[in-house]
Formats: sequence, C-alpha cells, structure tokens
Amino acid sequence: MTENTLRVESTGETVGEAKWAALRELEKLHPELDKSAVQFQVVSEGERGLLGVGYAPARVVASVEPSAVPEPSHSESELAARVREILERITGGLSLRCRIQIVEDDESIVATLSGSNLGLLIGKHGQTIDAIQYLVNAIVWRAWPEDRKEVTIDAAGYRERRRGALESLAVRSAEEALASHSPVALEPMTAVERKIVHVVLKEFDGVETSSDGTEPNRAVIITPSGG
Repeated sequence: MTENTLRVESTGETVGEAKWAALRELEKLHPELDKSAVQFQVVSEGERGLLGVGYAPARVVASVEPSAVPEPSHSESELAARVREILERITGGLSLRCRIQIVEDDESIVATLSGSNLGLLIGKHGQTIDAIQYLVNAIVWRAWPEDRKEVTIDAAGYRERRRGALESLAVRSAEEALASHSPVALEPMTAVERKIVHVVLKEFDGVETSSDGTEPNRAVIITPSGG
C-alpha cells in the first residue's frame, strides 16, 4: 500500500453493510474508480449485544491505489485548473475528502463538490461557502482580468436547496407586506442571495424590493408599491 492510497472508513450493523457503505463513499469521491481493485480491511466485526445493550457496529476500511482511478478524459482550461487547485487547497486544509467536478462555458465556471460531511464547508446559512466563492472569484479575476468569468461554488446540492428556500421566503414575505401594507425586512444575506430574492419578486405584482445596510449586514426590504 503506497502513501497516496485512497482510504475510507465506514461502519454498519454487519461487515457486509460496512463494506457497502465504504464502497459508496469511495464512489462518491471517484465515480470512475475500478471497484474490483478496492480492498477491504475489517477493523471490527461488531457486537450485536443483548436486547440492544452492548451493541457495537462493524467497522471496515476500504482502500484503493490511485492507479485504479482514471484521470478525467477531458482537459481543463488554465482558469478551471486554477479554480480546482484553490479548492483542493481549501478542502485539504479543512481535512475534507471530496470530489470536485468543474463545468465551464463561455461565461461561467461551476465547481461542484461532493462527498460526506460537507457541512463544515457550507457553514451556517452558507456563509462559509459564500466566503470561499468570493475568495475564488477575487483570485481568478485578478489573475485573468481579460477572461473574467463568474465562478459558482456548490457543495452537496446546497445552492439548489437554498435557492428554493429563498424563493419561498420571498413570496411569503411579499404576501405579508401586501397584507400588512408595510415594508418587510428580510434577514441579512449575501449579494448572491439578495439577487435571487430581487429576481423572484421582480414580476410579483404590488411590491418593490431594495437593499439596505452595509455588508455583511445588508438585507432586502420588500415594500408595497407606493408605500
């Protein structure tokens, strides 16, 4: 086993379940890996206990050599490769195991991180992942001012979940503003999230939106039209 061997430890009620869970974690990190090359080490077979007392899960370590994980078939641009490098350094510093998938077009780069225990990367209300996204954009925009592309960082589907929650909040708050005939102030949000609210309510009859305050406490204000 080499120093760069990929390793994942998982648990389960049985050794078989622990092996399955470990293999799934490896596949999340590297979907292209050769599953037949994965080796398992049983750390503990577990204890079922009596009437639930003394139960201990089975514990297994799954490992695979880097040679069993093929390189991506497509080459990345220098800009995309730089985004990947920054994210690898950040996630490495946080001791997070994750897979980074990058999709690039003429106007933007979307980096999606998948794996387990990514809550630390996302942070409360997405504050950490938004800060990382801001940092990555600042770095690449300074290095490539002539090829300025918007970089979006997502993890474990957070952006889509958060977008749905913000859209629902925006509509409910607009209805509240109309019913009370008074402005409704939302919680402070990042510029990215404020934009989602502004766009959702742009076509909502009877209300106007504006932003008030200074970063990082800038918030959207929803006001009845003419109010």
